[in-house]
Amino acid sequence: MDGLKKVHQANLAVLKEIDRICRKYKLKYLLDAGTLIGAVRHQGFIPWDDDADVAMTRANFDGFLKVAPRELPEGMELVLPGSFHGGEGFYDFTPRIIYKNSQTHQESGEMDFYDGKLNHLWVDIFVLDALPDGRIGAVAAKGIQAGLYGLAMGHRYRLDYGKYSLPQKLMVGVMAAVGRLIPLKWIMALQRKMAKKDRKKKTKRLYYSNYQPDFLYVTLEREWSTETVFLPFEDTQLMCPKGWHHVLTQVYGDYKTLPPKDKRKPSHSTIEILVDGGERAEA
Repeated sequence: MDGLKKVHQANLAVLKEIDRICRKYKLKYLLDAGTLIGAVRHQGFIPWDDDADVAMTRANFDGFLKVAPRELPEGMELVLPGSFHGGEGFYDFTPRIIYKNSQTHQESGEMDFYDGKLNHLWVDIFVLDALPDGRIGAVAAKGIQAGLYGLAMGHRYRLDYGKYSLPQKLMVGVMAAVGRLIPLKWIMALQRKMAKKDRKKKTKRLYYSNYQPDFLYVTLEREWSTETVFLPFEDTQLMCPKGWHHVLTQVYGDYKTLPPKDKRKPSHSTIEILVDGGERAEA
């Protein structure tokens, strides 16, 4: 099949399973990031995108976590952070559902370190947690998550310092060195505890507690994402935040304008993606 059509079909199959499970158990999910842009701007996937993202509020995610392992069909698997390399390998704090009959990277020591589970198409699941209303409390909550991420990076297969400035390299190196002295399961447990600490409070805002540190600036008004609407997406309709315009504006600014042509290309794989039975999906 031409282009990224098979990739989109695989990602859509996962999204439909998430939708089915959530409808069955009366849970809510939200298309997120580029997948939400796709729903709004293209009524489906962004034509050149090769991944998919959803978000869930903490209560919905906890409910999903209880039922998804038994509900997902053969060929899909819920992969939790902290489950790699015998519980000693860190990639990020993001749960994901992998589409097992796919390949996105060359075989390597790094892929083996992560048990081969990062060598597939997947749908990321980002978690929205309550953000303290006070400025100091909000800054502290995000700062703690960023710090825990830095510690957990000590359990990565390797650190890529290429994207950091010199001060950032020093900070990341120190945090990772300290983190290597701490069992990853302790860091993971503390990350979950701190993310959930305000879950019983009706705060005005939410934040993505398991985003990478450079995206922790994103803060959403609670009303934007606790109510959902269905928007057309490919051959179905999927759940989106009722305040999708506010969410996309907060994250991307002008999300309606297409990027330059040279930026319209897949960004999450190192090879032409292999999907279902050996056919490569060429971008």
